[in-house]
Amino acid sequence: MGYITRRLAYSLFTLLTVSILSFSFLELAPGEFVDDMRVDPTVAPETIEELRRQYGLTESLPVRYFRWLRGAAGGDFGYSFAYHTPVSSLIWDRARNTLLLTVPALAIGWLIALPIGIWTASRPGGWTDRASDAGTSALLTVPDVLLALLLLLLALRTGWFPTGGMTSPGAADLNLFGRAKDVAAHAFLPLMALVVSTLPLILRHVRASLIEALEAPAIQAARGHGIPRVRLLYRYALPMASNPLLSLAGLSIASLLSASFLIEVVMSWPGLGPLLLDAIMARDLYLIVAASLFSTLFLVFGNLAADLALFAVDPRIRPGQGARA
Repeated sequence: MGYITRRLAYSLFTLLTVSILSFSFLELAPGEFVDDMRVDPTVAPETIEELRRQYGLTESLPVRYFRWLRGAAGGDFGYSFAYHTPVSSLIWDRARNTLLLTVPALAIGWLIALPIGIWTASRPGGWTDRASDAGTSALLTVPDVLLALLLLLLALRTGWFPTGGMTSPGAADLNLFGRAKDVAAHAFLPLMALVVSTLPLILRHVRASLIEALEAPAIQAARGHGIPRVRLLYRYALPMASNPLLSLAGLSIASLLSASFLIEVVMSWPGLGPLLLDAIMARDLYLIVAASLFSTLFLVFGNLAADLALFAVDPRIRPGQGARA
């Protein structure tokens, strides 16, 4: 329990630090949400000051932060200046839409990378290994923006896929299956862009981890005893490579989130990415903090899940055996 408690404490500390830094950086940044009203001669200065008072902008940073923190602990993340609605009602829907892309993309990426990585690692230098290396090298050179634009161009030229948004006009009138099919059609291109952008890195790490495991003295000794290659690979080498792969699974969420935010903006997917961009442009304080916090929450949850999986499979980090972990 000590290991799990420490990891939970680190996760909470990370979220708290992100919230403090977000508030501090926004305080240091020039401008406020009401600045655009100051250049409008039809808006009286008294009205602007009243709005600043209503939004809490006249209070000091510590007062605003601790008031927000007290509300966030109960699920109230403040009020959106630009959308004129509670932030929580905005953030939950957008977070769900982002998860609708990132979770399947992560699963599909690993389902593709594992068999290909295992196959190429078991035959280093072969034609499949060289082809995989050339393919991943080519994909790593393609920026995420260019990849998203190329897929949008494909959709425009062929008309096979929707070119933006999450639903079609009139989708609300469809039955449950029809709505699910419509969302899936809109999600296909962003999902493909996410998988292609993250697959090369995962595939290379899977191959490298397995090659390192196959070269370990224990595996070499097992090979010398005549253990068949397939059993050697799946029974011994793959479990030996599980530690770096589990750690990679947690870390890959960070690259997946950064790619997701960019692809969501380019492809007009209504997730956290476009919401955060709009909030920054409007200097919508509480919406920016909440969107940043939820992005960090996804990353922290992924790393925490990887840590718990390592705790389950690696006895060296368990109490009495892993005090050094």
